[in-house]
Amino acid sequence: MTDAVIVDIVRTASGKGKPGGALHPVHPVDLFAGVISALVQRNDIDPAVIDDVIAGCVHQVGDQALNIARIAGLTAGLPVEVPGTTIDRQCGSSQQAAHFAAQGVIAGAYDVVIAGGVESMSRVPMGSTSLVGAPMGPLAARFPSLPHQGIGAELMAARWKLDRESLDSFAAESHRRAANAHASGAFDSEIVPVALPDGTVHSVDETVRATTTAEGLGALKPAFADPAFAERYPEIDWSITPGNSSPLTDGASAALIMSAEKAAALGLTPRARFHSFSVVGSDPEIMLSGPIPATHKALDRAGLTADRIDAFEVNEAFASVPMAWAAEFDVDPERLNPRGGAIALGHPLGGSGTRLLATLVNHLESSGGRFGLQTMCEGNGMANATIIERL
Repeated sequence: MTDAVIVDIVRTASGKGKPGGALHPVHPVDLFAGVISALVQRNDIDPAVIDDVIAGCVHQVGDQALNIARIAGLTAGLPVEVPGTTIDRQCGSSQQAAHFAAQGVIAGAYDVVIAGGVESMSRVPMGSTSLVGAPMGPLAARFPSLPHQGIGAELMAARWKLDRESLDSFAAESHRRAANAHASGAFDSEIVPVALPDGTVHSVDETVRATTTAEGLGALKPAFADPAFAERYPEIDWSITPGNSSPLTDGASAALIMSAEKAAALGLTPRARFHSFSVVGSDPEIMLSGPIPATHKALDRAGLTADRIDAFEVNEAFASVPMAWAAEFDVDPERLNPRGGAIALGHPLGGSGTRLLATLVNHLESSGGRFGLQTMCEGNGMANATIIERL
């Protein structure tokens, strides 16, 4: 079977996803074009060898409309013969882009693909794609009253018995680890600097707060407390706050994926290979529990157990998600999001999947680990999981 390998993988530093955030002045097409260009330049490849560009993007409207993968590829200077397509698997969109790219390579349909994603939440606010019409309306016939993700996060905390103090402690640790990783230079090789219109360069995650403490987070009010949901879900203690949730974020990321044979022909050294994939649907009411069955499925397909995995990246959409996942798999906390997660590093929706993958590849290289697993919850009750092997 053909091996699909990661030759290189990069990301932008995060920007706060609101007007005034560092990356707000940068068009999302330029954000994604920047990581595409970086992959081509860093690896000195002829862009004509790229078979496709696959991008994840959740809010495909406004500045992110009309197939941003194709537009960004052309903006990056790729030959007009290189196509592009944009996909939406909610928060896992760029992880799914990497899956489609690798699976295409394994199937023999591709030799070289750039897969990644982008989201400018400051320019295309969350929910923009549903401002007109009622896309969820027909679903009410089967699920009459689905709650939003905030309630899902509260249900995760309630059903896995995660109290406010533990959620805030987890969030503070995410910031501590991310700040330490920045201070040590651990992110330097994965971050592509972004030139800003004022002549400065953005290269440090804007969402990391090095001074964050659990005590400080404890003063924040719950974000989703609602009398209507309180009556419906009496088990909820209202523990989810802005402090133990991921912030609105701008950012982009991308991976250069190809067959091992093509890498050898081009004189490139693969950094990791894809070992197994999974994608699952899960209960759309709680919505965020999918990483648990997705992880089981990926491990089963790989013939591995959790104790064989050297590092895990479980997206911190809300602290309750990786904490519930960790309770299921009983892994060493030091192996879970060792460089911090989305609570600190941000969650630019469509760009998060390959951001996690970039951090995972770099951590395995620096630590000498062999296997890494990433997984993330996704809107409407889904999840992807990926296992990679460092080469």
